[in-house]
Amino acid sequence: MPIATINNHQMYYEIHGEGPPLLLMGGWGTYCHGAHYHLPRGLTDHYQVVIFDHRGIGESDDDLTVTPSMRLYADDAAGLLEHLGLTDVHLIGLVGMGACISQELAINRPDLVRSMTNLAAWARPDTFFTDQIEMLRSVHRDMGWEAFQKLVCVLSLEPEFYLANRDRVLGPQGPWREVNGRFEAHSRLIDACLAHDTLDRLPSVSAPTLIVHCPLDQVTGPRLTVPIAKAIPGAREVTLEGAAHVIAGRELRGRFAKVLLDFLHEVDAAQAQSA
Repeated sequence: MPIATINNHQMYYEIHGEGPPLLLMGGWGTYCHGAHYHLPRGLTDHYQVVIFDHRGIGESDDDLTVTPSMRLYADDAAGLLEHLGLTDVHLIGLVGMGACISQELAINRPDLVRSMTNLAAWARPDTFFTDQIEMLRSVHRDMGWEAFQKLVCVLSLEPEFYLANRDRVLGPQGPWREVNGRFEAHSRLIDACLAHDTLDRLPSVSAPTLIVHCPLDQVTGPRLTVPIAKAIPGAREVTLEGAAHVIAGRELRGRFAKVLLDFLHEVDAAQAQSA
């Protein structure tokens, strides 16, 4: 298993596919350990996709004496890219804090970034978001992981998908399984999420950027994603009708994959033309 010493911790990572380098980051979970089949359809056919475990989950450890912050997680990601000798990398923040990490990278390490995509993101938490996330933390702490998983699924999935797939989604092999039995690690991720604030720094982002708005997202809907797009010069906005916080279902995942690949291929073509 590939584990490297990155930014004073042991960091687990995987690489799938071949092509231009791409770093994909999720939220309170990981696409590693056999979960890479959840990656956007066709991505590994065209790109060398790097995925990893955030500090404290999966096979990555953590230093509990270090204050968690999105800059810390971004420095981890930058360190991994440097370890792998990768620059000019597409960044995909696919749900939640992965998008926040990509913002910090695009602001602080533009030398590493070819493009940035944000989905289900925020640049500055509002009170509604903060209260939701604190509620999720309280439920996990006081009622247990099973109650947390059910609540976060109800908030994050499109209702028809949840109704049709409830028995398959809920349970120890379902989403957010990575924080099962790891409340302290989950709480540290939450601390970083609530402290994240890049809104006033986003105008410095120079990489081509795609911001995806999800109208049914009850957590990080357009009220939080539109300000990101407005703050980044030249950012492209796409509204994915019918999408909630988590992109689920064959048809919706297919539409998102097309939007994403079209954007990435366009950036690649423009760079090749200017070379």
